[in-house]
Amino acid sequence: MHNAASVSASLGSVGLLRLFGVSWSWSLAAGLGVYLGTKSWKYFYIAARTAKRDVNGLYVLLRVKMALWRYMRNGSNIPSIFAQTVKRHPNKPALIYEATGETWTFTQLDEMSNKVAHWARGQGWVSGDVVALFMESRPLQVALWLGLAKVGVEAALINFNLRHDSLMHCIGASGARALVFGAELADAILEVSSSNTMSMLRFSTGDLSAEHLERLGAQPLDPLLASSPRHPPSPCVPHKGMNDRLFYIYTSGTTGLPKAAIVVHSRYYRIAAFGYFAFCMSPVDIIYDCLPLYHSAGNIMGVGQCLIHGLTVVVKKKFSASRFWEDCIKYNCTIVQYIGEICRYLLSQPVRPSEKGHKVRLAVGNGLRPSVWEAFTERFGVKQIGEFYGATECNCSIANMDGKVGACGFNSRILPNVYPIRLVRVDEETMELVRDSRGLCVPCRPGEPGLLVGRINQQDPLRRFDGYANQDATRKKIAHNVFKKNDSAYLSGDVLVMDDMGYMYFRDRSGDTFRWRGENVSTTEVEGVLSSLLGQTDVAVYGVAVTGVEGKAGMAAIADATGSFDCNSFLQKVQPALPSYARPVFLRISPHVDTTGTFKIQKTRLQREGYDPRLTTDQIYFLNSRAACYEAVDEELYNAITEGRVSL
Repeated sequence: MHNAASVSASLGSVGLLRLFGVSWSWSLAAGLGVYLGTKSWKYFYIAARTAKRDVNGLYVLLRVKMALWRYMRNGSNIPSIFAQTVKRHPNKPALIYEATGETWTFTQLDEMSNKVAHWARGQGWVSGDVVALFMESRPLQVALWLGLAKVGVEAALINFNLRHDSLMHCIGASGARALVFGAELADAILEVSSSNTMSMLRFSTGDLSAEHLERLGAQPLDPLLASSPRHPPSPCVPHKGMNDRLFYIYTSGTTGLPKAAIVVHSRYYRIAAFGYFAFCMSPVDIIYDCLPLYHSAGNIMGVGQCLIHGLTVVVKKKFSASRFWEDCIKYNCTIVQYIGEICRYLLSQPVRPSEKGHKVRLAVGNGLRPSVWEAFTERFGVKQIGEFYGATECNCSIANMDGKVGACGFNSRILPNVYPIRLVRVDEETMELVRDSRGLCVPCRPGEPGLLVGRINQQDPLRRFDGYANQDATRKKIAHNVFKKNDSAYLSGDVLVMDDMGYMYFRDRSGDTFRWRGENVSTTEVEGVLSSLLGQTDVAVYGVAVTGVEGKAGMAAIADATGSFDCNSFLQKVQPALPSYARPVFLRISPHVDTTGTFKIQKTRLQREGYDPRLTTDQIYFLNSRAACYEAVDEELYNAITEGRVSL
């Protein structure tokens, strides 16, 4: 602690002197003078290696923080910030809809959102009311939530892949007074239209017959908007500022029903602004946004650059691996977005000329596996990867600003308290926080995996945690006595590991690490290895309980659309690539592996069904270690395993 404090003081003095215009030579001399009291040269080495990165990170942090305080002092919000963007770029393309080729200028987007605002006010909705939006990605979706925000109405952005109970849950959880849905999703609405949850005003946009609208109990929205005024609406009362609610974005539901995360105006700004400054974007950039607009990556990190900083954004209705690079060439895109498994899907495509004929210099997103990072940059000629970590609701976002391969971000080792986040020890079986004799959480050492947490300060727009519409869900994400007595911190639920230089690497989501043969197995790491061995095939790895056996046995669900999977060939590849405890004990061969709408592997159903062949038509195999081969699991073998008559 003494050494870290000495170096912190040393680097702090360097930074302060530089801020006041003192030369680097004098600044470093002063910093060295402060440092000489310590004998640990390791910290000096770390400082020398990371000072430039940390100063750049501090600059970005201060720039975003100062802008937020200025907007808060002026009573601004996202619509008023967008109004300034429109003044700067009135006739510039704001949104381009790839599906139709139509272009919306900033003025046209502003006027359409004004029409939405007047329509909403005409419905009698007031500041604080909620309207659910359920449609595939398109510019109108942006105009709808932006227009609602102009009169203080909050949108609930519903995942367009949801059906039945999940759809009803999300609409009900928002407390929405009305629902706007796209004509392409009319059948999904019809399936749940008789539910009590759906007893609300309904509006449809797109082509539906009068008969179809009547069956859905919906009014056509398009003619209502066409007849609405396009001038700005009068200010909403009460006024909404930066710390008031803007809209709701739902968690992806990888471990249960989605939760409605509250996005306030300051959170929208901070996510977009951090991306803009951290990855050196500029207003001349054109972003290819193939991510769903019900998700923060597509709607904030992507569209947010348009609304706040004046970039042009190409909106893709749905991600297409085969059309990705052709679209980038067609629209002269310089930035692309990715999330989850998108980069791996692109690598699995056949080589085509367009993949090197584009102008893309930056790929921004999260979830890029280290195993495909360099293959992606080398094959497609993308110079910079802007990997970041951060859930919609979290207060501990980090970013990889200097291209460290595999890292999702960093925190300073020499000035760690500037950005109060930390990795803390947890029991990897239960994910319970490990505490010391004082009752405080135990910080992890470099190389030791831990849960990422962020100190909460509701007065600081960068440190606040707004939680979810459901208060019980909010309370579960908060821990107390984490950094010091009587404090509170946000629990990310994600296990990361930090190296000596402060770079952080994603390890697993909570519950994804399981213990087998006395060893902790990281599902993320095993998935990366297996997917690479199988030519970037979809793979889901998870642990399954076996009666009478300690820990959980590894199981891998593998996508095989052709029916040509060869277990013995697979085992020959796996044996040298993974230690024995990490090799899958069970295999499940399926035509496809479920993913969420944001391209994350969905494991809930797979874990529930386990290796019971009676619960699925997929073929299940068991690794017979004595015979060194995989055997098909039928009911007889299943019973033998569960009764302990077969050795694992």
